Amino acid sequence: MRGKTATMNGRPWVPWLRKHGYALHLAACFLAVTLASVAESLFKQNGNEENLIWVANGLLLTYLLLTPRRRWPAYALAGFAALVTGSTLLREPWQTGLLFNALNLVEVMTAAFLLKRRSTQLPRFTERSYLLRFLGFGVLAGPLAAGSILALISATWFHTAPWPALLGWLVPDGLGIAVVTPACAAIFQTRFRNTQDWRRHWIYLALLVLVTFAGFSQVRVPLMFLIYPLLILVLVRVGLGWAALATLFVAATGAWFTLHGSGPLILARSIRPDAPSLTLQIFIAAGMFMIYTVSVVLESQHATERRLQKIVAQHALVTENSRDVIILADFEGNRSFVSAAALHLAGWTPQEVMKQTSSELVHPDDMPKAAAVVRQLRSGAEDAMIECRIRKRNGEYIWVEASLRVVRDSATGAPSGILNMVRDVTERKQAEQKLQEAYRAVETLAITDALTGLANRRRFDQCLNNEWRRGFRECQPLAMLLIDVDLFKSYNDTYGHVRGDSCLKQIAEAALDVVTRPGDLVSRFGGEEFAVILPNTGSEGAMIVANRICEGLRRRKLAHSANPLGFLTISVGCAALVPSLGLHSISLIKLADEALYKAKRGGRNQVCSCNAIGATGGGFPAIALSEVSTAKTA
Repeated sequence: MRGKTATMNGRPWVPWLRKHGYALHLAACFLAVTLASVAESLFKQNGNEENLIWVANGLLLTYLLLTPRRRWPAYALAGFAALVTGSTLLREPWQTGLLFNALNLVEVMTAAFLLKRRSTQLPRFTERSYLLRFLGFGVLAGPLAAGSILALISATWFHTAPWPALLGWLVPDGLGIAVVTPACAAIFQTRFRNTQDWRRHWIYLALLVLVTFAGFSQVRVPLMFLIYPLLILVLVRVGLGWAALATLFVAATGAWFTLHGSGPLILARSIRPDAPSLTLQIFIAAGMFMIYTVSVVLESQHATERRLQKIVAQHALVTENSRDVIILADFEGNRSFVSAAALHLAGWTPQEVMKQTSSELVHPDDMPKAAAVVRQLRSGAEDAMIECRIRKRNGEYIWVEASLRVVRDSATGAPSGILNMVRDVTERKQAEQKLQEAYRAVETLAITDALTGLANRRRFDQCLNNEWRRGFRECQPLAMLLIDVDLFKSYNDTYGHVRGDSCLKQIAEAALDVVTRPGDLVSRFGGEEFAVILPNTGSEGAMIVANRICEGLRRRKLAHSANPLGFLTISVGCAALVPSLGLHSISLIKLADEALYKAKRGGRNQVCSCNAIGATGGGFPAIALSEVSTAKTA
């Protein structure tokens, strides 16, 4: 097991490469720059000392841009040593070689410091801003700095014209950096680990090689400009790394044939001797510019695609995992999107919901409300909220809360549809219903006497005020009965409080048997007293009701030994009046209480009435008392 792990899937050299990677990179930099500087002899035009393109500086600049700044001294030293080695191999005079190699290092370091603002920043030639900075700092500023020094040395020490020296340095070095640095950066960063693409599209690479050789090796068939579309195909199909490598191949092949007197570019020699080399430089520079311009466009497109894919992924994550159903529809009810939560909410698949109309899903009783909300949104409202019932797949109805918002066209701003967020609120509605029932139960307890089940004093006061206002508006009489149990204290002393409570219940039942109109109210007034409110009832009607209550209680034959009659009796005070200005509901209570007092004082077991209907004058009305004996014998 240890051996298998150490070999890293059959590759025991991987740990060794990681351990000595820095040294290997320095060695690779030294070897690559040395070979590039030695290859200068291949870029001499027919023995002319003028360089067509200088690639060594562009290669060294690539290493610096891909390396942290803390390692630049080592790479600069390795690069300088490689340049000196190349000059030695080419048998150049050491003074000239040392001067030019020092200027090469000045050029490369100037461009590197201007391009790499941060130590960990990597070159991004597919970004427009970085490509423009590279053209300004790498292609122009670096060679211009070193060329200016050479022009100054040529003018002061060698007494030659400075401009030819400046141009002779600026053109090949700038072109070399423009061609080599982006290409090598793309090649080094790609590393060609994914072989699937080039194996699938190898035909484009092979075709590019054939067209390049055919285009630069003969003049009868103009095939050279077919190289550009093939480079674009390689860039699109295989990637920037392979496209950059192909561009270097085209540059090397074209330079070889042109410098050895072959190919269509030689025809330009009739214009001027150096026209073929200048044409080749323009061809290579145009190819590199085309490659990186297209790569910038492709990278922008890929970045847009990645952002869209991220947005789509986030949208799918939200819609697929949200418990709320997300619906997008027009104002006519035609749905264009339904999220997957519809299946969990109502059992319908999104496709089934999109095919159904609102009338098929919404409860018929809630359709007018839903249609009103849609009209409100169509009329200019931005959002709305509605609670309604929708039909599930099994036929049941559930309560949902729909939050609707108008969707506007991004170009015109006109309303184009409705975004609907639907949430299941069935449990909440059930809880609200239970809460309402509990509230009504508590409210009932608050207005009900616990012993008798009649309305309590609070409910009596509310009813009296309401009926008083109604009688005032309608000019109708309002009557009241006050009922008191005769000798109730003696009853409790004789039979106990339990029997006393039962006695009060019997009186309440006797009153309810008589008072049956919906608007009438029987309540417990306090202790052993009861009150009856009789709307739209005059004095005579109140007397009839009172006598019927007494008769009903008398038929129950509730024994009361302390009562001279031997059974339980009650006294009733009746009052009736028409509510008017200057009077208050308390006036009716006072009249009924005065009548009850008269009945008690007159011997109990009787009904007395205070009739104030028809009284005139302001203030408290005149009282006319009449006593009616209800039962004088057993």
